[in-house]
Amino acid sequence: MTRLGDDPRTARSTLETMWRIRRFEEAVDDLFARGLMHGTMHLSIGQEASATGTCFALRDDDAITSTHRGHGHCIAKGADLERMMAELLAKETGYCRGRGGSMHIADVATGNLGANGIVAGGIPIAAGAGLAYMIQGIDRVVVSFFGDGATNEGAFHEAVNLAAIWKLPVIFVCENNKYGMSFSTAKSMGVKTVAERAAAYGIPGLRVDGNDVEAVHEAVGTAVQRARSGEGPTLVEALTYRWKGHSKSDKNLYRTKEEITEWRSQDPIERFERIVVERGVLSTTDVEEIRAAATNDIRDAARRANAAPDANPDDLLTAVYATA
Repeated sequence: MTRLGDDPRTARSTLETMWRIRRFEEAVDDLFARGLMHGTMHLSIGQEASATGTCFALRDDDAITSTHRGHGHCIAKGADLERMMAELLAKETGYCRGRGGSMHIADVATGNLGANGIVAGGIPIAAGAGLAYMIQGIDRVVVSFFGDGATNEGAFHEAVNLAAIWKLPVIFVCENNKYGMSFSTAKSMGVKTVAERAAAYGIPGLRVDGNDVEAVHEAVGTAVQRARSGEGPTLVEALTYRWKGHSKSDKNLYRTKEEITEWRSQDPIERFERIVVERGVLSTTDVEEIRAAATNDIRDAARRANAAPDANPDDLLTAVYATA
């Protein structure tokens, strides 16, 4: 498989995507702090490589299910930045007309079957989508993103078991950022790695540096080929780290400044920038232009989204369905 940093076009696209994710989340963090955005949010700053490397291993018609920490997945799968920003600002032009907010963005047109506020909630949805594709004879695969905490939920084990039995075209991608909310993985699992849990279901379990976008792309690419050829699912554990707290209310009392500083020094974006410059694929000027363009794109998206009409509370019940 060709590496993401081997040719200028792919390297540029990869770097653009990671910077768009970073700048988007920095922008919404700022908007929230200034009281212009409400509710809560879960930022993935520091985890850009896992979202980008994974989604770049997929075709446009492949699907994903996301998590409450899903901005990066959405952007990497090709979402419109203005519509994303509008959704978080509760605007009528948002993906869910301002009703879903940060944790419930869906974009079926790009294959994003939805973020999910329930821990592990997207995993059985991915298995269901994979089953639907298999029954219909459709050549598509599904990636299910989830965190380390989700692997301790029953939904994870049930979905992986069924996917393994039926050889569903699903790739289970665990973004292991060391903490399920504030609880360390070292205390929450009886095994040393998430990847070794795959053995219980008779499927491959791969562990990869989640801050190395090329390593993630290669690992997921291998899993995608396996799923697409009818060999069934793979569990990929991407080791990464979120720089910010679990959510906006998290004061980070459970981890040290030294730990955060150490992981920040492993910035996945700076790491990829160094690689492509050292290979001569992109110049330092190219890199600076990509950073600036991402900043401008997010600024423009925020400005246009903020000018859009607010969601109308009077229309709230038009999206509610019930059966007798």
